[in-house]
Amino acid sequence: MKPPGYGEDQPRFSDDRLPVILITLDGLGDRPAPELSGASANIGMAPGPMLAAGLTPSEAASTPVLDGLTERGACGWHLPFGWGVAPSSEVAHWSMFGYEDIAFPGRAVLEALGAGIDVAAHQAVTFAALRTSRTQVAPNGQTVWITGRVARSDDADSNDAAALWSELEPVFAQHAVGVHHLGRGEAILTFTEHARGDITDSDPFFEDFHPWLRVRPTSPDGEHLAAELNAMLISARQLLLRSQINVSRRAAGKPAFDVVTTKWSGSREELPSFEELTGVAGAAITSSRLYQGLATLLGMTSVHHGFEGDLVANAGTDIAARLRLAEGLIDAGAPFVHVHTKATDEAGHTKRPRFKADVIESIDSGLVGLDDLARRAIIAITGDHATPSTHGVIHTADPTPLLIIGPTVRPDRVTKFGEAPYRDGWYGNVAARQLLPLLFGHANRPVFLGHRATPRQTLALPDNPEPMTFNDVDPPSTASL
Repeated sequence: MKPPGYGEDQPRFSDDRLPVILITLDGLGDRPAPELSGASANIGMAPGPMLAAGLTPSEAASTPVLDGLTERGACGWHLPFGWGVAPSSEVAHWSMFGYEDIAFPGRAVLEALGAGIDVAAHQAVTFAALRTSRTQVAPNGQTVWITGRVARSDDADSNDAAALWSELEPVFAQHAVGVHHLGRGEAILTFTEHARGDITDSDPFFEDFHPWLRVRPTSPDGEHLAAELNAMLISARQLLLRSQINVSRRAAGKPAFDVVTTKWSGSREELPSFEELTGVAGAAITSSRLYQGLATLLGMTSVHHGFEGDLVANAGTDIAARLRLAEGLIDAGAPFVHVHTKATDEAGHTKRPRFKADVIESIDSGLVGLDDLARRAIIAITGDHATPSTHGVIHTADPTPLLIIGPTVRPDRVTKFGEAPYRDGWYGNVAARQLLPLLFGHANRPVFLGHRATPRQTLALPDNPEPMTFNDVDPPSTASL
């Protein structure tokens, strides 16, 4: 502490603010799987009915590094929006970054920005994709069921998709739609004559449950766009069914790309930057187009590090590389860095619990350096949602582990990583909107309610409030005072 100033009897504060690193293991949370059985002692809990269904991948995985970090930290459950609400990654991160009370712009805007597409303000945007389908006779006409997409590693598919997009150009032109190709049969569509993308998806997303969907407005501002888009999608469907490219595909025994689906519609509106909202500048080690776009939209410094190769083989080396990049940003003065990996989410989507446990074990091996880094930074490890490796669901609201370590964090009594042990952690249930205030508090950066240094109440003590300035060119003489 510094000595008191003139006329004061309290010591001045030393600046011991700490940087924050938020590590998101996408889709980390899971459900117990019968094939992941184990002794109750392995997860630090007494036997009981809760264990009858087996363990989650996090509980079953061998995680000596995370166990060691757990011993020196405090933990709890991250429930982004409470029990029962299953968020997407983009909506979860929107709230995790403090934007829950600000309208989400739509994932299409983030995908576009992440692809380097300039998204104009107040212009409707949607994400479109060529899909395969089958038809079913219904009382009011044919119902179309989505059955597939352009294969990721098939060059012939990609070439056919590109040619089909070219054939669709007159349809898009007729409806004044701009097309920005993303590859693999996907594109961003922009609507110059519509200011807001307040519409539903035509993509069913849950393809086994729902057919190709009619676009509906979500507010009066979306009524004209919904009608326009429905007409355009029907015209596109008619052209694709007649296309010689698809005729040739069917003759060759390959499915036709005969439907265009749309989803994630929205528009780019005015919003505060990450620094304006939180009070500290943000940086991110991004893993995909989505997170590049999120960083761009929020004015965060970003370093892109794409994931390549086999998940189990490379997940550990990949997260270690991301952490080295994050440490470099911290060393350069960044007060907040977000580190994201998709590996756990991709593993959950395979519906192979043991595979996801293997990925978690691989990631654990890449976290070795965190013990030293946590001596000079606040580090949080959690997931943005649960991606169960069991059952017919994509995401769920099952709890995901939350661990925080750092110089100001008092350890609780939990010593084993995983959902079940973390139930007894000090933090209890933490909502997405509570995450950054919790971390900034540990980083000696808590916002002091009652003091207003910025027009918007920030989530942390602001680093750079606007200073008062003046030019004392001709200071008054003492005689005139």
